Amino acid sequence: MRLLNSYKRIITRFTLAVIGIVIFNTISINSVIAQIGFGQAEKINQNWKFALQDVENGEQTSIDDSRWRRIDLPHDWSVTQQLSPTLASATGYLPGGIGWYRKQLFIPTEKSGEKVYLYFEGVYNRSEVFVNGKSLGKRPNGYISFAYDATPYINFGEDNLIAVRVDHNQSADSRWYTGSGIYRDVWVVYANPVHIDQWGVYAYPENQKKGYNLNVEVEVLNETNSPTELVIQNELLSPYNKVVANSSEKLEVEAKQSGKIKTALKVAAPELWSLDDPTLYSLKTSILQNGTVIDETTTTTGFREFSFDPDKGFALNGEWMKLKGVCLHHDAGVLGSAVPREVWERRLLKLKEIGVNAIRTSHNPQAPDLYELCDELGLLVLNEAFDEWEFPKRKWLQGWNVGTPGFQGSYDFFEEWGEKDLGDMVQRDRNHPSIFAWSIGNEVDYPNDPYSHPVLDGGGETGFTQPIFGGYKEDAPDAMRLGAIAERLVKVVKKYDPSRPTTAGLAGVAMSNQTGYPFALDITGYNYTESLYDQDHAKYPDRVIYGSENRHDMNAWKAVTSRDFIFGQFLWTGIDYLGESGRWPSRGFYSGLLDFGGFIKPRGYFRQSLWSDKPMAYLGTYPINERWRRRGPSMDAWPIWNYDEGQLIRVVCYTNAASAKLLLNGKQVGETQAYNTETGIIFWDIPFREGTLKVVGMDADENEISSYNIQSSGRPYAIKIIDGENTIDKKGVAQIVIQVVDEQGVPVMLSDDEVRCQVFGDARLLGLESSNNSDMSDYTDNEHRVYHGRMIAYVRAGDEPAEFTVKFSANWLEPAETKIVVK
Repeated sequence: MRLLNSYKRIITRFTLAVIGIVIFNTISINSVIAQIGFGQAEKINQNWKFALQDVENGEQTSIDDSRWRRIDLPHDWSVTQQLSPTLASATGYLPGGIGWYRKQLFIPTEKSGEKVYLYFEGVYNRSEVFVNGKSLGKRPNGYISFAYDATPYINFGEDNLIAVRVDHNQSADSRWYTGSGIYRDVWVVYANPVHIDQWGVYAYPENQKKGYNLNVEVEVLNETNSPTELVIQNELLSPYNKVVANSSEKLEVEAKQSGKIKTALKVAAPELWSLDDPTLYSLKTSILQNGTVIDETTTTTGFREFSFDPDKGFALNGEWMKLKGVCLHHDAGVLGSAVPREVWERRLLKLKEIGVNAIRTSHNPQAPDLYELCDELGLLVLNEAFDEWEFPKRKWLQGWNVGTPGFQGSYDFFEEWGEKDLGDMVQRDRNHPSIFAWSIGNEVDYPNDPYSHPVLDGGGETGFTQPIFGGYKEDAPDAMRLGAIAERLVKVVKKYDPSRPTTAGLAGVAMSNQTGYPFALDITGYNYTESLYDQDHAKYPDRVIYGSENRHDMNAWKAVTSRDFIFGQFLWTGIDYLGESGRWPSRGFYSGLLDFGGFIKPRGYFRQSLWSDKPMAYLGTYPINERWRRRGPSMDAWPIWNYDEGQLIRVVCYTNAASAKLLLNGKQVGETQAYNTETGIIFWDIPFREGTLKVVGMDADENEISSYNIQSSGRPYAIKIIDGENTIDKKGVAQIVIQVVDEQGVPVMLSDDEVRCQVFGDARLLGLESSNNSDMSDYTDNEHRVYHGRMIAYVRAGDEPAEFTVKFSANWLEPAETKIVVK
């Protein structure tokens, strides 16, 4: 980080590029991409056994697990369980529990001279891992990736029992749905006793005016009993696989110690990573001993520069811009927290289509796939670590607003594990060019939940006109503790990545301003406190401010666009997510731009009208009466044109055109209207008449630049496949979208028909998702009701190239089927 001071303005420049470490080991042609960053990795997701109960001595080889359920990983057991209104609304009314996983893993005899590691990308939560009955260790945080050295307990040339106990008995330990189990990939890693350390390659670019340096650090671990002399080679390859820079350094590493080299690779005119052109390079790192390569890894990287200014906001590669961000949780509706990469890719592409250019991982590290996709697609990432620190937040443990709130959470292991977890997050993810900041916490400063401060009494110079949340509470934790904890966490981040800024999402900004908390941060996130932007900008002129969590309304966005010094906002939320539910029936939080199935919702199209540079228009409708006529137009209007003849309907248009006109059955109705700068929504109130409704968006010269139409439908007649892959990879996931249509092929938005899905061939159905927040039916079978006539099916292919068929049927509807080829 570089601070440039000029006339009381502090411009903070952060420069870094590099994707999360991936591995390519040239020693074996069977090597597989893994994220641990050393050795030869093999994914071991298949053929596990699972029991949803606490099995006494479940780690022992003598246990009979023949009747346990056979599963493949990733696996989330909670999402397959029975929903119940007696369970916590925070979890989406789904249970936790304790589960055991077991797998027999054959370790070849020829590996006996190597080290054997087990790498888990994520286990929720409070896990303990065993090999052949011996404990390798425990990890309470369910979002952190971790590895264990299993070598001392391995029987080479034999099957070895891996057992994992997962304790999610505190099912309401979060304010949202977490899932339960081994919900990310698992790897076995073979390595020379002298190898690159875990996440041991760190590369970041630095603008040198006359080109860039790619600064590289490589840490090597010597697990032998003798010192060793090594040569560390680095080669930087362009997107066209051409070597553009290289280096070679000698390194001596003592026995049972680690050693590190630092070097700089100079590139005169690299292609820069940007939102529209996310150019990526490859850094090949080789470890040579006596002239022989003993370990090798390839780190995907890129060149780009971040700038932060308290008056001008944020710039990428010197271009000042607004971050159009969304907050994202880690689940995907019926799939729970075990989300395939293909599903994330489809979702992120939809968000980019809307105009989103940044995401915030609320409020925890996510799977490696997500960051890699953001690197590849061109999305900036604010990577967040915690929602709680040393004290818990209140949570409803039974139902919604029922009884007394409880205090389950992750706070009980924060003191022991917090700094370790944060450091591991930074080391794992620091090589992603998409990540622009590290967030050390979200709303840990929420007033009186748990911290309190005398400023909450209001009055005087506080700016409060009334006491906040009951005023100051002397018996609550002292908010002054926040500053010291923040300083400690920031120090951890800077140890592993000094190139990016630290931040946090502040909920009680006015209270936190009385502490050292915001002053420990490089840039400061304000959650829902746009009212303090001007006041705090004047009072703290060196503070870089942005909206870290915000509402969807027009005024919240205007608070960004009308101020150069506010560099962006992050909407709550980008995609509907399970948990943090309302009163039953409610599966989750429903304010997303996309729904549970990854379909763009009406408010997603409204946001597209604000954020997209491409011409667009959308039509939605809803019935109104005289009382509703006085209300402002809604951002949540669905594209339905089926009402009673003559019924008064409000027709809303979301567009970025200068004006728009409305046509009903080819004839204009109402007046052509100019874009409404106050609400961002054009609307007409008209009586319903069956037919086709069309809106035409026009530029300043009244040339048509966009259009959208909706049509009255007849009764449901057939199931139609409207989207889906024809060819996928082995073990890949097909995402098949169906729509109920009438005899003319018009979508029937009012359909809620129950549809059956059957899979024929070497593939299996992962789930059916219709995105209805109030549908609390069974999500474990192959039958489900469509919502707005639509549904998506997730089908995973088998291990071998083949062909399978997916068929959809329903009573009184014409069926549909599709054939999918597995490469």
